[in-house]
Amino acid sequence: MEAVNTAVADAAEGAGSDGNIVPDGDIVPDEDIVEDRESDDEPEAGGPGSPTLAEVLLAVEELWPESLAENWDEVGLVAGRPEAPVSKVMLAVDPTLETIEEAIAWGAQLLVTHHPLLLRGVNSVAATTAKGLAVHRLIESGTALLTVHTNGDSAVGGVSDVLADAFGLDNVVPLTPAAQGLPEEGIGRVGELPGLMTLGDFAARVFETLPAVAGGVRVAGDRDALIRRVAVCGGAGDSLFDAVRASQADVYVTADLRHHPASEAREAAINGRPYLIDVSHFASEWLWLPAAAEALGNVLADQGHEVEIRVAGTNSDPWDFILTPGGE
Repeated sequence: MEAVNTAVADAAEGAGSDGNIVPDGDIVPDEDIVEDRESDDEPEAGGPGSPTLAEVLLAVEELWPESLAENWDEVGLVAGRPEAPVSKVMLAVDPTLETIEEAIAWGAQLLVTHHPLLLRGVNSVAATTAKGLAVHRLIESGTALLTVHTNGDSAVGGVSDVLADAFGLDNVVPLTPAAQGLPEEGIGRVGELPGLMTLGDFAARVFETLPAVAGGVRVAGDRDALIRRVAVCGGAGDSLFDAVRASQADVYVTADLRHHPASEAREAAINGRPYLIDVSHFASEWLWLPAAAEALGNVLADQGHEVEIRVAGTNSDPWDFILTPGGE
């Protein structure tokens, strides 16, 4: 059954300095790698084969169980009627106003984002605030919002699994196994490269694999040092340094490394290891979206549903440019 159109760029080919983010900040699909499995007649909302939102939620739970979410996290349905029909689903990293407007303009009945809109408590959703306006736009347009956050990190095929695969790692296991999951589920991953690489060459691979954003890639360590065992964590991972050290990783790839945790990690390093590679939070999690879109489309198709699924083109990385020594 025709189920999903994942209109997204291939991260490995559309990254680095020739990456797939154009000056206005949009991620541009590479037409050569668009996987078009749409039928000639696009399914109408509520038409034959279209699932309800509740049925899509069952498919999401099969892939990314809420039980895998960290206890501090807020995942699941944020807005939407379970009985509403769904024929178009958009996936994105952040529920920003720009992303919400992109979903509405495309006609999506469901927007699935990695990051929560309402992680912390609020006492008003008045449209005079950004979050309040987001809630209003979602409800007024009939667009449901669903959060798949740390459950999407921990699950098999989740954010860090996708990173590990993109970087070419073998023998991959979780950095911190899930308390309520399979042995292969948990936050972060650690695995091995097929052979030795220099830190500089591996950092270049990371840079070329991720979507191009203003912040680029920062590296702490000897450029010529040989590495093989690699730990990864999509998103902010400076809380996992103990697990990284215990895994005996040569290098740790994650995002949002703050000064003090990074400095302390370098002070505690043994022979300089683990080296650190700090990447964009957005970029580290964006790689998961095409894989998630394909997985969701496959589950819905297996259940007999026709849904068009697309990855948002909005670049929600917050930074626009960076100044470096010797740069312009």
